[in-house]
Amino acid sequence: MILVTFPEMRPLAEDLAPAIGAELRELDWHRFPDGESLISLPGNLGGADVALLATLRDPDRLALPLRFAAATAREMGARRVGLIAPYLGYMRQDRRFSAGQAVSARLFAQFLGESFDWLVTVDPHLHRIARLEDLFPIPAVRAVSAPLLASWIKTNLPDAVLLGPDSESQQWVAEVARLAGRPYEVLRKVRSGDRSVDVSVPESTALQSGTPVILDDIASSGTTMARAVERLLDAGTPATVCLVIHAVFADGAHDAILSAGAARVITTDTIPHPSNAIGISSVLAEALRSVATGLDLPVAGTVRLDPNPAERTPE
Repeated sequence: MILVTFPEMRPLAEDLAPAIGAELRELDWHRFPDGESLISLPGNLGGADVALLATLRDPDRLALPLRFAAATAREMGARRVGLIAPYLGYMRQDRRFSAGQAVSARLFAQFLGESFDWLVTVDPHLHRIARLEDLFPIPAVRAVSAPLLASWIKTNLPDAVLLGPDSESQQWVAEVARLAGRPYEVLRKVRSGDRSVDVSVPESTALQSGTPVILDDIASSGTTMARAVERLLDAGTPATVCLVIHAVFADGAHDAILSAGAARVITTDTIPHPSNAIGISSVLAEALRSVATGLDLPVAGTVRLDPNPAERTPE
Protein backbone atom coordinates (compact mmCIF):
# COMPACT_ATOMS: atom_id res chain seq x y z
CA MET A 1 0.00 0.00 0.00
CA ILE A 2 1.06 3.58 -0.66
CA LEU A 3 -0.04 6.10 1.98
CA VAL A 4 -0.29 9.57 0.44
CA THR A 5 -0.72 12.25 3.07
CA PHE A 6 -1.91 15.81 2.89
CA PRO A 7 0.89 18.00 4.29
CA GLU A 8 -0.71 18.89 7.64
CA MET A 9 -1.19 15.20 8.46
CA ARG A 10 2.49 14.26 8.10
CA PRO A 11 3.11 13.60 11.85
CA LEU A 12 0.20 11.13 12.06
CA ALA A 13 1.22 9.58 8.72
CA GLU A 14 4.72 8.89 10.05
CA ASP A 15 3.20 6.87 12.90
CA LEU A 16 0.62 5.12 10.75
CA ALA A 17 2.69 4.08 7.73
CA PRO A 18 4.99 1.61 9.56
CA ALA A 19 2.03 0.22 11.52
CA ILE A 20 0.32 -0.85 8.28
CA GLY A 21 3.46 -1.56 6.25
CA ALA A 22 2.78 1.26 3.79
CA GLU A 23 5.17 3.36 1.77
CA LEU A 24 4.72 7.00 2.83
CA ARG A 25 4.52 9.80 0.29
CA GLU A 26 3.29 13.39 0.55
CA LEU A 27 1.21 15.15 -2.08
CA ASP A 28 1.89 18.72 -3.09
CA TRP A 29 -0.98 21.18 -2.73
CA HIS A 30 -0.36 24.52 -4.42
CA ARG A 31 -2.88 27.30 -3.97
CA PHE A 32 -3.06 29.97 -6.65
CA PRO A 33 -3.79 33.62 -5.80
CA ASP A 34 -7.33 33.25 -7.18
CA GLY A 35 -8.13 30.49 -4.66
CA GLU A 36 -7.85 27.54 -7.04
CA SER A 37 -5.70 24.50 -6.21
CA LEU A 38 -3.15 22.42 -8.07
CA ILE A 39 -2.75 18.91 -6.64
CA SER A 40 0.33 16.88 -7.58
CA LEU A 41 0.77 13.24 -6.58
CA PRO A 42 4.25 11.79 -6.06
CA GLY A 43 5.85 8.89 -7.91
CA ASN A 44 4.55 5.88 -9.77
CA LEU A 45 1.14 4.61 -8.59
CA GLY A 46 0.61 2.00 -11.29
CA GLY A 47 -1.11 -1.08 -9.87
CA ALA A 48 -0.88 0.19 -6.28
CA ASP A 49 -3.49 0.39 -3.58
CA VAL A 50 -3.45 4.04 -2.51
CA ALA A 51 -4.74 5.47 0.76
CA LEU A 52 -5.13 9.23 1.04
CA LEU A 53 -4.79 10.64 4.56
CA ALA A 54 -6.66 13.91 5.14
CA THR A 55 -8.60 15.18 8.11
CA LEU A 56 -11.86 16.91 7.18
CA ARG A 57 -11.92 19.64 9.80
CA ASP A 58 -12.50 22.16 7.00
CA PRO A 59 -14.41 20.09 4.45
CA ASP A 60 -15.37 22.93 2.10
CA ARG A 61 -11.68 23.79 1.64
CA LEU A 62 -10.64 20.14 1.22
CA ALA A 63 -13.46 18.63 -0.82
CA LEU A 64 -12.23 19.51 -4.31
CA PRO A 65 -8.53 18.82 -3.59
CA LEU A 66 -9.55 15.39 -2.27
CA ARG A 67 -11.59 14.69 -5.37
CA PHE A 68 -8.77 15.86 -7.62
CA ALA A 69 -6.27 13.67 -5.73
CA ALA A 70 -8.44 10.54 -5.92
CA ALA A 71 -9.18 11.00 -9.63
CA THR A 72 -5.52 11.68 -10.43
CA ALA A 73 -4.42 8.57 -8.52
CA ARG A 74 -6.73 6.49 -10.73
CA GLU A 75 -5.43 8.22 -13.87
CA MET A 76 -1.91 7.28 -12.72
CA GLY A 77 -2.94 3.62 -12.58
CA ALA A 78 -3.85 3.05 -8.92
CA ARG A 79 -5.72 -0.20 -8.43
CA ARG A 80 -7.96 1.22 -5.70
CA VAL A 81 -8.07 4.49 -3.80
CA GLY A 82 -9.24 4.74 -0.20
CA LEU A 83 -9.66 7.62 2.23
CA ILE A 84 -8.40 7.76 5.80
CA ALA A 85 -10.22 10.73 7.32
CA PRO A 86 -9.53 10.73 11.07
CA TYR A 87 -12.13 13.48 11.44
CA LEU A 88 -15.12 13.25 9.12
CA GLY A 89 -16.97 16.53 8.62
CA TYR A 90 -20.63 17.13 7.78
CA MET A 91 -22.01 14.29 9.92
CA ARG A 92 -24.11 16.49 12.24
CA GLN A 93 -26.68 17.70 9.69
CA ASP A 94 -28.28 14.26 9.43
CA ARG A 95 -31.86 15.30 8.75
CA ARG A 96 -33.91 18.22 7.41
CA PHE A 97 -34.70 20.36 10.44
CA SER A 98 -36.48 23.05 8.38
CA ALA A 99 -38.01 23.02 4.91
CA GLY A 100 -35.46 23.46 2.15
CA GLN A 101 -32.38 22.48 4.18
CA ALA A 102 -29.80 20.19 2.62
CA VAL A 103 -29.24 16.91 4.49
CA SER A 104 -25.49 17.41 4.37
CA ALA A 105 -24.47 14.12 5.98
CA ARG A 106 -26.01 12.03 3.21
CA LEU A 107 -24.91 14.36 0.43
CA PHE A 108 -21.31 14.49 1.63
CA ALA A 109 -21.20 10.70 2.08
CA GLN A 110 -22.41 10.28 -1.50
CA PHE A 111 -19.80 12.82 -2.70
CA LEU A 112 -16.96 10.89 -1.04
CA GLY A 113 -18.36 7.58 -2.22
CA GLU A 114 -18.08 8.74 -5.82
CA SER A 115 -14.32 9.28 -5.41
CA PHE A 116 -13.13 6.51 -3.08
CA ASP A 117 -13.36 2.73 -2.81
CA TRP A 118 -13.33 2.61 1.00
CA LEU A 119 -13.23 4.88 4.04
CA VAL A 120 -11.80 4.71 7.56
CA THR A 121 -12.57 7.38 10.14
CA VAL A 122 -12.44 7.86 13.93
CA ASP A 123 -15.62 8.21 15.99
CA PRO A 124 -17.85 10.04 13.49
CA HIS A 125 -20.59 12.18 15.02
CA LEU A 126 -23.49 9.85 14.25
CA HIS A 127 -26.67 10.67 16.12
CA ARG A 128 -29.89 9.88 14.31
CA ILE A 129 -28.06 7.70 11.76
CA ALA A 130 -26.78 4.63 13.56
CA ARG A 131 -24.03 3.32 11.28
CA LEU A 132 -21.63 4.56 8.62
CA GLU A 133 -22.88 1.85 6.27
CA ASP A 134 -26.33 3.47 6.41
CA LEU A 135 -24.75 6.58 4.84
CA PHE A 136 -21.94 5.47 2.56
CA PRO A 137 -22.17 3.57 -0.72
CA ILE A 138 -18.64 2.17 -0.10
CA PRO A 139 -17.17 0.07 2.73
CA ALA A 140 -16.77 2.46 5.68
CA VAL A 141 -15.24 1.55 9.04
CA ARG A 142 -15.23 3.44 12.32
CA ALA A 143 -12.07 3.35 14.42
CA VAL A 144 -12.92 3.64 18.12
CA SER A 145 -10.86 5.94 20.34
CA ALA A 146 -12.45 4.94 23.68
CA PRO A 147 -9.66 2.50 24.71
CA LEU A 148 -7.02 5.19 24.14
CA LEU A 149 -8.98 7.80 26.10
CA ALA A 150 -9.57 5.37 28.94
CA SER A 151 -5.88 4.46 29.04
CA TRP A 152 -4.92 8.13 29.21
CA ILE A 153 -7.35 8.68 32.10
CA LYS A 154 -6.07 5.65 34.02
CA THR A 155 -2.49 6.87 33.67
CA ASN A 156 -2.98 10.59 34.24
CA LEU A 157 -6.23 11.03 36.22
CA PRO A 158 -7.00 7.90 38.23
CA ASP A 159 -9.57 9.82 40.34
CA ALA A 160 -11.48 11.10 37.29
CA VAL A 161 -15.23 11.65 37.34
CA LEU A 162 -16.34 11.71 33.71
CA LEU A 163 -18.95 14.20 32.55
CA GLY A 164 -20.76 14.42 29.24
CA PRO A 165 -21.82 18.00 28.46
CA ASP A 166 -25.08 16.90 26.77
CA SER A 167 -27.15 13.86 25.86
CA GLU A 168 -25.35 13.35 22.53
CA SER A 169 -22.06 12.82 24.37
CA GLN A 170 -23.36 9.91 26.43
CA GLN A 171 -22.34 7.28 23.87
CA TRP A 172 -18.67 8.26 24.27
CA VAL A 173 -18.68 9.09 27.98
CA ALA A 174 -20.37 5.86 29.05
CA GLU A 175 -17.93 3.65 27.12
CA VAL A 176 -14.79 5.49 28.25
CA ALA A 177 -16.03 5.44 31.87
CA ARG A 178 -16.64 1.69 31.62
CA LEU A 179 -13.18 1.00 30.24
CA ALA A 180 -11.50 3.30 32.78
CA GLY A 181 -13.56 1.93 35.67
CA ARG A 182 -14.70 5.43 36.67
CA PRO A 183 -18.12 6.99 37.42
CA TYR A 184 -19.83 9.32 34.98
CA GLU A 185 -22.67 11.83 34.75
CA VAL A 186 -24.36 13.53 31.79
CA LEU A 187 -25.11 17.24 32.07
CA ARG A 188 -28.14 18.98 30.55
CA LYS A 189 -27.58 21.49 27.77
CA VAL A 190 -29.96 24.13 26.43
CA ARG A 191 -28.84 25.76 23.16
CA SER A 192 -30.45 28.91 21.76
CA GLY A 193 -27.83 29.70 19.06
CA ASP A 194 -24.44 28.70 17.65
CA ARG A 195 -22.67 30.41 20.54
CA SER A 196 -25.53 30.72 23.06
CA VAL A 197 -25.61 27.74 25.41
CA ASP A 198 -26.36 27.02 29.05
CA VAL A 199 -25.51 23.85 30.97
CA SER A 200 -26.93 22.54 34.24
CA VAL A 201 -24.85 20.48 36.69
CA PRO A 202 -26.51 17.72 38.75
CA GLU A 203 -25.94 17.44 42.48
CA SER A 204 -23.53 14.55 42.94
CA THR A 205 -21.18 13.60 45.75
CA ALA A 206 -18.88 12.02 43.12
CA LEU A 207 -18.19 15.46 41.66
CA GLN A 208 -16.69 16.59 44.96
CA SER A 209 -14.50 13.53 45.42
CA GLY A 210 -12.49 13.43 42.19
CA THR A 211 -11.22 15.40 39.20
CA PRO A 212 -14.06 16.39 36.85
CA VAL A 213 -13.26 15.40 33.26
CA ILE A 214 -15.60 16.77 30.61
CA LEU A 215 -15.51 14.43 27.63
CA ASP A 216 -16.99 15.13 24.21
CA ASP A 217 -16.33 14.00 20.67
CA ILE A 218 -16.17 17.52 19.21
CA ALA A 219 -15.38 20.99 20.53
CA SER A 220 -16.25 23.46 17.78
CA SER A 221 -17.24 26.88 19.10
CA GLY A 222 -16.13 25.72 22.57
CA THR A 223 -19.20 27.34 24.12
CA THR A 224 -20.73 24.16 25.53
CA MET A 225 -17.51 23.06 27.16
CA ALA A 226 -16.74 26.54 28.51
CA ARG A 227 -20.20 26.83 30.09
CA ALA A 228 -19.85 23.38 31.64
CA VAL A 229 -16.49 24.36 33.14
CA GLU A 230 -17.99 27.55 34.61
CA ARG A 231 -20.99 25.75 36.10
CA LEU A 232 -18.77 23.10 37.66
CA LEU A 233 -16.56 25.74 39.26
CA ASP A 234 -19.70 27.52 40.53
CA ALA A 235 -20.73 24.22 42.12
CA GLY A 236 -17.42 24.08 43.99
CA THR A 237 -15.74 21.23 42.14
CA PRO A 238 -11.96 20.98 41.62
CA ALA A 239 -10.54 22.45 38.41
CA THR A 240 -11.85 20.64 35.35
CA VAL A 241 -9.91 18.78 32.67
CA CYS A 242 -11.48 18.79 29.18
CA LEU A 243 -10.95 15.73 27.00
CA VAL A 244 -11.93 16.05 23.33
CA ILE A 245 -11.68 13.49 20.54
CA HIS A 246 -11.76 15.94 17.63
CA ALA A 247 -10.11 19.35 18.14
CA VAL A 248 -12.28 21.25 15.65
CA PHE A 249 -11.85 24.52 17.64
CA ALA A 250 -13.26 27.46 15.70
CA ASP A 251 -11.39 30.73 16.14
CA GLY A 252 -10.88 31.44 19.84
CA ALA A 253 -12.58 28.25 21.04
CA HIS A 254 -9.55 26.71 22.74
CA ASP A 255 -8.74 29.96 24.55
CA ALA A 256 -12.39 30.35 25.59
CA ILE A 257 -12.36 26.96 27.31
CA LEU A 258 -9.16 27.76 29.18
CA SER A 259 -10.43 31.24 30.09
CA ALA A 260 -13.56 29.65 31.57
CA GLY A 261 -11.32 27.95 34.12
CA ALA A 262 -10.35 24.59 32.61
CA ALA A 263 -7.12 23.23 34.07
CA ARG A 264 -6.15 21.49 30.81
CA VAL A 265 -7.53 20.69 27.37
CA ILE A 266 -6.43 17.31 25.98
CA THR A 267 -7.22 16.10 22.46
CA THR A 268 -6.38 13.25 20.11
CA ASP A 269 -4.43 13.90 16.92
CA THR A 270 -7.34 13.34 14.52
CA ILE A 271 -6.98 17.09 13.84
CA PRO A 272 -3.53 18.67 14.30
CA HIS A 273 -3.55 21.10 17.25
CA PRO A 274 -1.12 22.05 20.06
CA SER A 275 -3.45 20.30 22.54
CA ASN A 276 -2.90 16.88 20.88
CA ALA A 277 -1.71 14.41 23.52
CA ILE A 278 -3.31 11.11 22.48
CA GLY A 279 -2.16 9.44 19.25
CA ILE A 280 -4.73 7.45 17.29
CA SER A 281 -2.48 5.65 14.77
CA SER A 282 -2.96 2.28 16.52
CA VAL A 283 -6.77 2.31 16.24
CA LEU A 284 -6.57 3.55 12.65
CA ALA A 285 -4.25 0.66 11.83
CA GLU A 286 -6.67 -1.79 13.45
CA ALA A 287 -9.59 -0.38 11.45
CA LEU A 288 -7.54 -0.56 8.25
CA ARG A 289 -6.88 -4.25 8.88
CA SER A 290 -10.64 -4.73 9.18
CA VAL A 291 -11.16 -3.09 5.78
CA ALA A 292 -8.24 -5.00 4.29
CA THR A 293 -9.66 -8.39 5.18
CA GLY A 294 -12.79 -7.75 3.12
CA LEU A 295 -11.13 -5.97 0.17
CA ASP A 296 -7.83 -7.88 -0.03
CA LEU A 297 -5.75 -4.78 0.64
CA PRO A 298 -2.01 -5.12 1.34
CA VAL A 299 -2.03 -3.99 4.99
CA ALA A 300 0.59 -5.38 7.36
CA GLY A 301 -0.78 -7.62 10.10
CA THR A 302 -3.96 -8.51 8.20
CA VAL A 303 -5.03 -12.13 8.50
CA ARG A 304 -5.69 -13.61 5.06
CA LEU A 305 -8.28 -16.39 4.99
CA ASP A 306 -7.04 -19.46 3.11
CA PRO A 307 -9.43 -22.03 1.63
CA ASN A 308 -7.89 -24.28 4.28
CA PRO A 309 -8.99 -22.56 7.54
CA ALA A 310 -6.13 -24.22 9.42
CA GLU A 311 -3.65 -22.10 7.49
CA ARG A 312 -3.93 -18.38 8.22
CA THR A 313 -0.92 -16.20 7.76
CA PRO A 314 -0.49 -12.50 8.52
CA GLU A 315 1.23 -10.37 5.88
